[in-house]
Amino acid sequence: MMKVERATTATIADWVAMRAALWPQAARADLEREAAGLLARPSAAAFLLRIDKAAIGFAEATLRVDYVNGCSTSPVGFLEGIYVRPDWRRRGAARLLCRAVEAWAREQGCRELASDTEIDNRTSQAMHQALGFAESERVVCYHKRIA
Repeated sequence: MMKVERATTATIADWVAMRAALWPQAARADLEREAAGLLARPSAAAFLLRIDKAAIGFAEATLRVDYVNGCSTSPVGFLEGIYVRPDWRRRGAARLLCRAVEAWAREQGCRELASDTEIDNRTSQAMHQALGFAESERVVCYHKRIA
């Protein structure tokens, strides 16, 4: 049976292992530092999904009080990352994680939950739609170095 639990310092190793699977390009030390920072913030939460003792997924969320695309309230719960091991996908795992994030966001006074993904990440877009998210807009970001 799948069980969602709040991430803690005692479970940070399992959480970081899942973060490394989602963001393989990131340095492990950076992933660990970011996770520890999230645990220290009252405006953030992370959840692990387990089968027995094995971690099979995670979700991270923060509160955002600045403008969030498509939202009309503040604060907004923001799903910063969600990952389920490939062999456990399409079995309701992401839905359980998202429900935990939604409950946490409601407890923080949020009336909306938002998220984002890369414009070419069709898998993530399909997951978001399956979880009840509605696309609000598409953007192309630019930057320019100045002296």
